[in-house]
Amino acid sequence: MTVNYKKLWILLIEKHITKAQFRKSANLSSATLTKLNKNEYVSMEILTRICKVLDCDIGDIVEVEK
Repeated sequence: MTVNYKKLWILLIEKHITKAQFRKSANLSSATLTKLNKNEYVSMEILTRICKVLDCDIGDIVEVEK
């Protein structure tokens, strides 16, 4: 199984948030942002932090694909 963060990038566009603003507000490292860009796994802690910043649910930012 793989993960896909396409929904996250769409949500950022809809909310007019740049990746730099997103990284700063969610307190993400550049390595974590790179992992998200490459659809790699990140911790549940990071996903919940992103959800708090964007006021959304995990299903709104990530999909699990077979």
